[in-house]
Amino acid sequence: MAGASPRWTRRATLGMAAALPVLRPFRAFAQAPAAHEAIVERAAAIPRLHALVVLQDGTPVLERRLRGPALDRPVNIKSASKSVLAALAGIAIGEGILSGTDQKVVSVLGDQVPDDADPMVEEITVGHLLSMQAGLGSTSGPAYGAWVTSKNWVRHALARPFETRPGGHMVYSTGTSHLLSALLTEASGQSTLALARTWLGLPLDIRIPAWQRDPQGIYFGGNNMLLSPLALARFGELYRQDGTIDGQRVLPAGWVATSWQERTTSVWTGDGYGYAWFIREAHGRPVYYAWGYGGQMLFVVPDLALTVAMTSDPSPRPRGDRHTDDLHGLLDELVVLAVEA
Repeated sequence: MAGASPRWTRRATLGMAAALPVLRPFRAFAQAPAAHEAIVERAAAIPRLHALVVLQDGTPVLERRLRGPALDRPVNIKSASKSVLAALAGIAIGEGILSGTDQKVVSVLGDQVPDDADPMVEEITVGHLLSMQAGLGSTSGPAYGAWVTSKNWVRHALARPFETRPGGHMVYSTGTSHLLSALLTEASGQSTLALARTWLGLPLDIRIPAWQRDPQGIYFGGNNMLLSPLALARFGELYRQDGTIDGQRVLPAGWVATSWQERTTSVWTGDGYGYAWFIREAHGRPVYYAWGYGGQMLFVVPDLALTVAMTSDPSPRPRGDRHTDDLHGLLDELVVLAVEA
């Protein structure tokens, strides 16, 4: 993946950003059809972009199907699934199913650790899984095929050689996220799908279809989840509103700020990374985003009350493709229009 601007300020400042007061300079923007059409024209010129959903302060400003499936049809959001999984982890902690982000993974998955695994596996915590700091060798990229064709995805991921100690630099790996799905399943006694439907689908009033499972029946943690563009935007609103939706608290108080605290740095972009959310800036304003392969994007700009979902053609593309850069540029233009309104 590629295509975002460098980190914008210190970790402590980014961590505080979620608690900043929300500004609402948007009314003129919401009532500016010419600005809307300019954005739609720019979006339509991005060949792989399928859908664009823009909410300001919870109110739809743009809901456009440019090409591809209808806006209410679930599509593969690829690795943006990781941010949904992180929300489930937060709720599990709030419900006491998990003890906290410092809980050791082996306390739940100890019987899944291969005999020849590195002893450092015992140091991995829930927080390390969320921030991609488990240290285990990646199962993404060139190692992905061997992992998803293995007989046991959890054991395969736990047996990977360590690239760094747990808590060290970011090692992006969908296998790490899948460990979180396995942990949620084992600790709760329910499937990740059941948790997602109960904890997110019901309060957000969104449809969450079944998605891919591993050979042991554990739902794929961090990839191939299906949400419609409208549902993805609704999920973004949950985070924009500090874990509440329609006046109902869904995420534990403080989980959004905790998730949006920079803990490590993306090896691709230099952007910050918290608990399954990337962090950058757009024209001096913090932007938090979920990112899935091929351009499945969810942006939240809290101090402009802005939530933007974009879904794209997920088919493989050549190295150096600029599609994701174009999507970040489209978001930046939306921020400019909101600021200037």
